[in-house]
Amino acid sequence: MIHKYTDNITQEFLSQERQQSEYSQKIIQETPLPITPQADPLIARGLQKEQYVAIIGLAIALVATVGFFSRRVEYAITLAIALSAILIAFFLLI
Repeated sequence: MIHKYTDNITQEFLSQERQQSEYSQKIIQETPLPITPQADPLIARGLQKEQYVAIIGLAIALVATVGFFSRRVEYAITLAIALSAILIAFFLLI
């Protein structure tokens, strides 16, 4: 009796597996859009230069403002920025 019950469950399980595999074969395949990476409208490419200029301008303004109050802190910040730039360039070239 138990053997017949387990065979029935096994048959139901295999039937479900078969139905799921048939369903997965019927799923619509995704096709990529024919947009080249250069023409992607979601990537803002023209803003990078302006952003770099703004970031550098803000960094200079920050150092100048801190330097107005304390020369030592200004020198420390300038040294940290210079060393960071040198290390970043070094690790990018390796």
